[in-house]
Amino acid sequence: METTRSHDFMQWTELISRNFSGIRVSSPSPGFTAQARHLHLGDVELFDMLTDAHTVGHPNITAVGPVHPPGGEGRGTPMCKLSLQLEGRCVLSQDGRTCELRPGDLALYTGDREYNLEFPERQRSLVVFFPRSYIQLRDDEIETVTATPISHDEGLGKVAVPLFRQLAGNLDELRGAHGQSLIRSSLDVLVTVLADHAQRGGSDATGEAAPSVVFHRAVNFIDANLADPELSPGTVARELYVSVRSLHTHFAEQQLTVASYIRSRRLSAIHSDLADPQLRGETVQAISARHGLFDASHVSKAFRSEYGESPRAYRTRLHR
Repeated sequence: METTRSHDFMQWTELISRNFSGIRVSSPSPGFTAQARHLHLGDVELFDMLTDAHTVGHPNITAVGPVHPPGGEGRGTPMCKLSLQLEGRCVLSQDGRTCELRPGDLALYTGDREYNLEFPERQRSLVVFFPRSYIQLRDDEIETVTATPISHDEGLGKVAVPLFRQLAGNLDELRGAHGQSLIRSSLDVLVTVLADHAQRGGSDATGEAAPSVVFHRAVNFIDANLADPELSPGTVARELYVSVRSLHTHFAEQQLTVASYIRSRRLSAIHSDLADPQLRGETVQAISARHGLFDASHVSKAFRSEYGESPRAYRTRLHR
């Protein structure tokens, strides 16, 4: 756990620049002070920040997120950012929307597009940085939920917000062996909340069809059977008692193919397991096989294409 006290604005700007590329920071207060607690778990980072009033701006450039030295940002890993307001207020703008976050509100924004954060008063917030690949939503669906407040007293926010509040209050406890698994489970809850928001609001905004019942049944079946090496469009269609052509149509409505979804979910599962310190004793091949992929060369090539580095390099970078 790294705790940094910044007694002037220049020190805070230096801290922000060390961790995030392309960020602009300004403050109206000549006596600016701030404090941050930083926890790094695999490919996820958490910042608990207590600051005076200031503004953070990010230009419209791609793949800006936490810098994982050496050269982490250069690998171009798209990052998402979750902000939970604990004290004070934050005004977040992205994708043509602006929302005000008050204590108990959280919102998502992404590091590959322009955003602005204004903290008009002394505030405390938890910011979680995680790979875009954790969210199994299309890019256009994510654009419908950025800068959209999720409140602690509405809908699924009643579940998600208290969970992240507990994380903020117990960062020291997350350094144990099971901390990374708990963080990943918490982010899975967030993804469910975002998917619910996208399904309820995204179709009206984009004019596209909401995901069908067949589509949801299909992805649930796929996610539960990634270990099956025979998993294919044909096996999914047989399970759902629909034709392969019909299944492809339901996925095409979401701008996906069945095969690409299976591939993406398997790679995501491998990616997650490689980051888990409890699984460091397992080989890349064993982890890949557990998720239905047995060709080491194919896995390495597909993983590099998806994440910008080989499975072995990714694991070494996280656990060195």
